[in-house]
Amino acid sequence: MTRLNLILFGVLMMTALGVVSAQHQARKLYFELQQAQDAAKQYEIEWGQLQLEQSTWAMHSRIESIASKHLNMEVPDSKRIQVVPLQRQVNVLPAEERAQ
Repeated sequence: MTRLNLILFGVLMMTALGVVSAQHQARKLYFELQQAQDAAKQYEIEWGQLQLEQSTWAMHSRIESIASKHLNMEVPDSKRIQVVPLQRQVNVLPAEERAQ
């Protein structure tokens, strides 16, 4: 009976160590998941700020102001504006496709 008790005690210890190890691994992975989610939130905030900044830099009034102040550009009067009509695009096929 003593030998059976020793074997059962060994199995019990191995099982206990396995449970402790599994819990530790689960907590470690959960902590890493939380860190990744926090980083994702920060990236989303930064992305929103960058989009806002881009829209601010690309505002028509800002571009027009820089063009007039720094580049000495001005909007031409209506007599000097010429509208160019859009021409139809001609699709040119390669020789192999035309032969078919």
